[in-house]
Amino acid sequence: MTPGSTTHTDPARATTRGTRRSNLVAATAMGAALVLLALGLRGASIAGAADGASPGADPSAPAAAYTNPVLGGNFADPGVLRVDDAWYAYATGDLTVNIQVAHSTDLVTWERSGEALPRLPFWQPSAKGLTWAPEVVATSAGYVMYYTGRDVQAGRQCLAVAVADAPEGPFVDTSDRPFLCQHDLGGSIDPFPFQDADGARYLLWKNDGNCCGLPTRIWIAALSVDGLALTGDPVDVGLVNDAPWEGGLIEAPTLLVHAGTYYLLYSANAYDSALYAVGYATSATLMGPYVDAPQSPILTSDADAAGPGGQAVVVDDEGDPWVLYHAWDPERVGDAIGGARSMWLDELIFTDEGLTVDGPDAGPRPAP
Repeated sequence: MTPGSTTHTDPARATTRGTRRSNLVAATAMGAALVLLALGLRGASIAGAADGASPGADPSAPAAAYTNPVLGGNFADPGVLRVDDAWYAYATGDLTVNIQVAHSTDLVTWERSGEALPRLPFWQPSAKGLTWAPEVVATSAGYVMYYTGRDVQAGRQCLAVAVADAPEGPFVDTSDRPFLCQHDLGGSIDPFPFQDADGARYLLWKNDGNCCGLPTRIWIAALSVDGLALTGDPVDVGLVNDAPWEGGLIEAPTLLVHAGTYYLLYSANAYDSALYAVGYATSATLMGPYVDAPQSPILTSDADAAGPGGQAVVVDDEGDPWVLYHAWDPERVGDAIGGARSMWLDELIFTDEGLTVDGPDAGPRPAP
């Protein structure tokens, strides 16, 4: 899926995709051996994350299979854009770059491309580590990146916009102020561009209330055709951190459409803990109100991955949806102890009961 566009899936295909896994096992003709191989590779895939390698295309895995994480090292809050036959993933910055970018032709093998946003506007600090959660969409203006940056004078995280001629950048932000910032609500972070079936563009985000003891909510507003201006007032979609599993916050909205229903995925709880997880809410209309799904959360920590979240939804060439997300090594959760949020890939499945994620799964498992 191109972030900012409508996602459609085939309901019949979505409810029968479990056969892909059974077909893989049959193809090996050694089901028991595959189980042993999977157990042996779980530790290797996590260890590979330390050097930033892309262990997804493991040569010891069965044909047409992959292992997680698909991109090792630190690559948090991935946003994903498809351009022709290539995928571009953008991630929160670290202490060396403002915004990370990588590319792939199969969603499994990724190659880092370096710095996507070399310079920050003057209203942001020169120090690294405060540029988060980028999303990119192609419009008449070029490739438009929405990201989170620090408003130094206000002391808040706010939304910003940069533009590039190529999907890998370099992106340029010439602004003299934030694109949007709800200062009285703690700031604004985690932008997500969405394009509905009629071509109209919208932006979703979260107010950063957890910075200062306020509730966190998801918001939406209309965008101009080129995506460079807001054309409508912010609307509260009806979600707030009020479920026990959500802890003190909800964030990272991701919107898609399936069978006429709007599905709003989001992450919740403390990002640097194993409690971080992904849930969703639904609505019959774009602007809401959205209602939390009773199945939430649908992606949680397990023995292989801790604190999964910051999700991005993509659709492969067969029309099947997948989710890319970040997760910690369970043995090293949190920046303070040198942990890294690597990028994982798992299947997103629609059923009669709702939405679920077949993961976290270190694999080997059938590739897209």
